[in-house]
Amino acid sequence: MTFWHFFFKNSSKNDLSKNIESIEPKETLLIHDSNCMKNIYITINQEINLYELEQLCDSVGWVRRPIKKVKIALDNSFLTICLFEKKLNQNYLIGFARATSDHSFNATIWDVVIHPDFQKKGLGKALMNELIKELRYKDISTITLFADPQVLNFYRNLGFMSDPDGVKGMFWYPL
Repeated sequence: MTFWHFFFKNSSKNDLSKNIESIEPKETLLIHDSNCMKNIYITINQEINLYELEQLCDSVGWVRRPIKKVKIALDNSFLTICLFEKKLNQNYLIGFARATSDHSFNATIWDVVIHPDFQKKGLGKALMNELIKELRYKDISTITLFADPQVLNFYRNLGFMSDPDGVKGMFWYPL
């Protein structure tokens, strides 16, 4: 045990666990529209209604996945981010993304989706920027994702680069 104390003598247990503790749930107002009496909130690591998520994925034409497996995927995600429209005290899930991670170096982004009624309004960019910000806060330096050809330019505009070998994977590195 003395051998390992040499490497960690300046670190307390709390310092070592800082990067691997889960990101606390939070909710932030993103857009306030008093004319329509609605607001759009971005939430981090909040509970997600699986059936609302399924409806959101249906809205963009994704193939349905077994709900039990979706729950397992969410439970094992490092980070989940949702966009909700709050209108007349009712929440509507309009955007979602999640990331898995080794809690140290790498994270992969999955399941980025924005409801078609809310696309082309900057919400996908806001969702991704928040996801990247949270991952960088946890000192994750390599962020990858898989993207269909029709959305490659969206991710390129956020700083991701195509894999030089032409695989569907993309990578983001801090400047």
